[in-house]
Order: sequence, then C-alpha cells, then structure tokens
Amino acid sequence: MMEVKKFTFNPVSVNAYLLWDETKEAVLIDPACYFGDEEVELDHFIKAQGLQILHILNTHGHFDHLMGNSFAASKWGLKVRIHAGDEFMLGQARQLAGMFGITMANPSSEAGLFSEGEVIHFGHSELKVIHVPGHSPGSVAFYSERDKIIVVGDILFDGSVGRTDLPGGNHELLISGIKEKLLILDDHVKVYSGHGNETTIGKERRSNPFLY
Repeated sequence: MMEVKKFTFNPVSVNAYLLWDETKEAVLIDPACYFGDEEVELDHFIKAQGLQILHILNTHGHFDHLMGNSFAASKWGLKVRIHAGDEFMLGQARQLAGMFGITMANPSSEAGLFSEGEVIHFGHSELKVIHVPGHSPGSVAFYSERDKIIVVGDILFDGSVGRTDLPGGNHELLISGIKEKLLILDDHVKVYSGHGNETTIGKERRSNPFLY
C-alpha cells in the first residue's frame, strides 16, 4: 500500500510529494525546497520515517518545481530525472525565476531522463510515466494503477488546468492530452497536483469548466 506525504514549499507554494510503501523505499517528486527550514523539514521527515530515496523526479521543468533539485540530488546522491522535452529548461530556471522576482541558481544540467510509458519501480510499487504536454513540452504525470494515485504536477488542478502562456505552452495540446490520457482513468483515482488541493479524476471529468 502506497503512502503519500505532501509538503508545500517555496515562494510559489509548490507541492512536493514523497511516495513510499511498506518496504520504506521511496520516490521524491518535485523537491521544491527554497528556504533552509524547508530542506530541514524534508530531511527530518525522511529520516524519521526511515525512508530510502530511490528516485527523484520532476513533473516538468518550470523553475518553481526545480527548486530543491540541487539540494535533493546532493543529499541523496541521485540524479534528478525529468522528461527529455523539458531538459532544456534546467539551464533557464534562473532567468525565468528572475522574471517573477525570485533569485535562484540553475539546477544541475546532469539530469537523468525518462520517457512516455516508462515504469518507475520502488519497493513493491510502481509509477507509470504519462506524458501530457501543453503546460510545458515535457510535462508528465506519475500514475499508480494499483493504488489509484496520480501525481500530475501542473497539468490538472481542482477545477482548473495548467497555464499555457509560458514558453512552450499549448492550450489545445494540454486539453486534448488531459481528455485522452487522464480522464480515461477510473473515477476514484486521487489526483495530487503541483499547487493547491487534491481532487479526483471523476470530479474533474464531471465539473472542471476548462474541459468542456
């Protein structure tokens, strides 16, 4: 049985997620730490739970989700992995953050890559990579069919969808991807978004105004 812990970090209030099961092997998605106390909070929780981080994953390459990449990679000795479509954004994070009045360094460009359909294994659990471009070229969701959990980054929100006005955004592509790849999932799949509250696939299929 997979467990999920949400942390909300940095000036843009990004949701970082830890997923693990009874083996204590874990995945860290969008570390997002910006302040020192956020790094301490994340580290302390992982130690307290006795977790072993096997993978560090980015849902996409926008700067607010890359915050914490350098800390996490150094702390747990792993390359952060990102979809190939957003690899170029690793070298643009500092510039884009500056446009929002935020100072940060570019994370390491030595990222591991994953692609559509890849399965991320940890413990007795697995996450399937679902590529849904539109918010960014390489935006992905991580889906556990067994546990009916999907971590979607900024693709889909409670009553909304990701913005598409940043470089590489495409509204039509985003909406079609959500409909063709996410809304086909079971109603009870719990959706963990990159900002804000959790929702379900069923709720968004029935009532999300951006999908009609």
